[in-house]
Amino acid sequence: IGGAADVFVRPRDESELCKAIKLCMDSETKYFLLGNGSNILFSDEGFHGAVIDVSAMSSELLLDGNVITASAGCTLMQLCRFAQKNQLAGLEFAYGIPGTVGGAVYMNAGAYGGEMKDVVRDVTLLQKDGHIAKLSGSEMQFRYRHSILEDSGACVLHVCFALAPGDEKMISARMEELMARRREKQPLDKPSAGSTFKRPKGAFAAALIEQCGLRGYRVGGAAISEKHCGFVVNLGGASCADVLCLCRDVTEAVKGKTGYALEKEVRVVGD
Repeated sequence: IGGAADVFVRPRDESELCKAIKLCMDSETKYFLLGNGSNILFSDEGFHGAVIDVSAMSSELLLDGNVITASAGCTLMQLCRFAQKNQLAGLEFAYGIPGTVGGAVYMNAGAYGGEMKDVVRDVTLLQKDGHIAKLSGSEMQFRYRHSILEDSGACVLHVCFALAPGDEKMISARMEELMARRREKQPLDKPSAGSTFKRPKGAFAAALIEQCGLRGYRVGGAAISEKHCGFVVNLGGASCADVLCLCRDVTEAVKGKTGYALEKEVRVVGD
């Protein structure tokens, strides 16, 4: 969904990523750092600037005792499997989240009771001024679906995860259990940007949407999933405008009938 970018950049490593960002800054070109595309919705008008595909970088994973260092472009699936094979527990919750390490840290991704803030020891960043800095987990200001990166505009280069020793078979069993739960409850057979709305305090977005009779509600090619009301899916040919119109309708209905104000978890990017 969404229009084209003026420029699409695929850096192969941290050096090329830093060079691409510096070139954008020196030329005053707007840029956007794209991971695996989860939780991202691009405008129908496209992106007037450079989209830098961090997932194109080589996926480096290093082990030092109970600490794994992962490059920003590494997928969470690769990270979780590496931890499991090295008998390190703590990342099971992230197995099945379709994102990169950089994107997951950016939004403090989480599921099934776990979040990035629980396992991130420190993050090495390229700051907006061009300097490289290392922030501890506490300095990242993690909270629900948020980190300091949303405010600072810095770019994740690599992340150190502090994990705990565990039994490989038990870790694997937990990972497969959570993946089975995803397959059972989530509309993985249809295109989506993941969970569409943040969880409101004291309630669940999907339950509120279903309560309002909006299961299957459709605008153009976009619809509330029949399988899980927390997901907006593309039934074919959906535009960004369709998704945003649907989200507005849902938000207004939920607010009017329940009093809860839903907030989009999906980030809208573009002009």
